Amino acid sequence: MSQSTEQSGTIWLTAGAHEKLKAELEHLKGPVRDEIVTRISEARDEGDLKENGGYHAAREEQGKNEGNIRQLEAVLLNAVSDQPADDGVVSVGKVVTYKFEGDSDDEAETFLLGARENEDYVDVDVYSPQAPLGEALLGAKKGDTVAFEAPTGKTLQVVVLDARPYTD
Repeated sequence: MSQSTEQSGTIWLTAGAHEKLKAELEHLKGPVRDEIVTRISEARDEGDLKENGGYHAAREEQGKNEGNIRQLEAVLLNAVSDQPADDGVVSVGKVVTYKFEGDSDDEAETFLLGARENEDYVDVDVYSPQAPLGEALLGAKKGDTVAFEAPTGKTLQVVVLDARPYTD
């Protein structure tokens, strides 16, 4: 699972990503948690806990698992999978095609604007709406030219070629 959730409020997930993250959460809360508890119990039965490497390793794994559970619960609590309107306007849930000003159309790039948690479940790059390019393009329409400041500090111009709803 990705370690970078959206920084504020609601996040957009594809329906497929939402279902897979729910399944992962249930797996972590069920079989994974049960197996760790069993290992802790078995290690405790071995006696002296101060020098019991298996016990300490299992407790550390338990902490990581509980952290992953909390993170997934927060993502799913704030997640929406609503299909955006097919209106050519850049918004979350859209597959955006753009090119740098001056480039030819065959140099265009495409990405999904949504939560980074989608990355493992889609066949296109995912940009966060908080990323410099994602933030700059929000609300732009097909044909618009938009300036944004790249992480290098350089101002770049991009042309929106298309913005259409993502479909699983």
